[in-house]
Amino acid sequence: MGRHRYLLAGVLCLLGICLLSAQDKKPGTPEKKRTRVDLLFAEEAQSDQQARPNVQVLVGSVKLRHDSMYMFCDSALIFEKTNSVEAFGNVRMEQGDTLFIYGDYLYYDGMAQLAMLREHVRLINRTTELTTDSLNYDRIYNLGYYFDGGTLTDEENVLTSIWGEYSPATKLAVFNHDVELVNPQFVLTSDTLKYSTFTKVATILGPSDIVSKENHIYSERGIYDTQTDQAELLERSVLTNGGRKLTGDSLFYDRRRGYGEAFDNVQMNDTVNRNMLTGDYCFYNELTQNALATRRAVAIDYSQGDSLFMHGDTLRLITFHLNTDSVYREMRAYHKVRAYRTDVQAVCDSLVYNSKDSCLTMYTDPILWQGAQQLIGEEIKVYMNDSTIDWAHIINQALAVEQKDSIHYNQVSGKEMMAYFDKGEMRRVDVNGSVLVVFYPVEERDSTLIGMDYTEGSFLRMLIKDRRMERGSFIGKATGTMYPLEQAPADKMKLPSFVWFDYIRPRSKEDIFDWRGKHADQIMQKSDRKPAASPRDMHIERTKR
Repeated sequence: MGRHRYLLAGVLCLLGICLLSAQDKKPGTPEKKRTRVDLLFAEEAQSDQQARPNVQVLVGSVKLRHDSMYMFCDSALIFEKTNSVEAFGNVRMEQGDTLFIYGDYLYYDGMAQLAMLREHVRLINRTTELTTDSLNYDRIYNLGYYFDGGTLTDEENVLTSIWGEYSPATKLAVFNHDVELVNPQFVLTSDTLKYSTFTKVATILGPSDIVSKENHIYSERGIYDTQTDQAELLERSVLTNGGRKLTGDSLFYDRRRGYGEAFDNVQMNDTVNRNMLTGDYCFYNELTQNALATRRAVAIDYSQGDSLFMHGDTLRLITFHLNTDSVYREMRAYHKVRAYRTDVQAVCDSLVYNSKDSCLTMYTDPILWQGAQQLIGEEIKVYMNDSTIDWAHIINQALAVEQKDSIHYNQVSGKEMMAYFDKGEMRRVDVNGSVLVVFYPVEERDSTLIGMDYTEGSFLRMLIKDRRMERGSFIGKATGTMYPLEQAPADKMKLPSFVWFDYIRPRSKEDIFDWRGKHADQIMQKSDRKPAASPRDMHIERTKR
């Protein structure tokens, strides 16, 4: 019954080929040879023209030839009128010394030069082997294809799919439906894949996943070189490593060197630490856990309820002492750094955040805003506690300004300041060295200005409430004058170092890309004075003693 089914399939296929051959020959179609299938050897040959006209029955070590293709089997039927063969048992086809096909059954159409092999089929082309239970091999196009599941194996990879085709001439294979490429380093699953057994390059043509011990890659289009372990991926491909996910319009990945590069609309999301790098170019090394982002680069911290957006020409993440108990990371931003969150904004030329001491240091003309308050100095250090500000150290030429209205500003200047926060809100400010204060007290009833207090001293402690200066007290000697508002001297209303950088302040997360430098006459001249020891440094020093 099975043989009749195979014969029926062969006749139907032959009928289709005859119908196609009746049409005009298309340009570029390979020329079909019209030679007949020849019998070279058989232990026994029979022919009954009455029972089976024009059919030869061959038994025992059958050997046939059609052009350059040789066929071997245990027994066969030759159909002389249709120039076709039905072969049974230990079927083998040989073409030259590079192509061998094995199976249990063969129907060969000599007119169409199409071989249909069934059961335990193997196609061997040098180091490539294709196994399936149903294979059609078209000699004109030099193409074998299966449609009910098959496996292709070479020196590097094992590929399986429901449907596939392979060309011994071009060494190209195409796979569809439930495609799986198994490599010693990874497993690639896809819906559509092209593969070259010569170059070992897999071409991704549909949604695909590449999974290894180190990472997971998702792509819908691109190439993966299984010999060099390099991939070039397009159409919003994603590289996931641990809790980090790198996404870009295009990706380059080198598995051996352990790094990936993403281009255009890039996003590197760290879901563990709840932060993100974006830009038009990003580099990530999964071996060192270092990263770099440029071209509209933005670092986003979404660990709190309100996200912080920070832009710089270049953002760099560096990991030190990886895989040790002493591991820590530095986030570096440079140049033209601008940061925005609804409750705090900042500008500087460059900054460094060190996870070892949870300190963010702002360099070169740093400015920090919170509400109506502005803090500036030569250098600003912000110490974090669970991603919220614990305290800030403004070093050299420190100036705090709070805007009361369009012409009145509370101002404090000194050599340095320490600002302390509680739940992200500034609560106290200590000012040390050559302290100057301009302060406008207000009526508690309606917050109208009472007068102007101008004071000089060596150390000041201020208390902050609702982001406004509530009261202050000097420690040690201080001199000051309280002026009625209408009698306040014009030359005392602003300190010598007073500047108000409202025109620089970032106004939104989109505004961080618009760099606005200080006016030429407002650029701070850096001093050579060293900062005093911070409270944390003094505590460490006392502990050592």
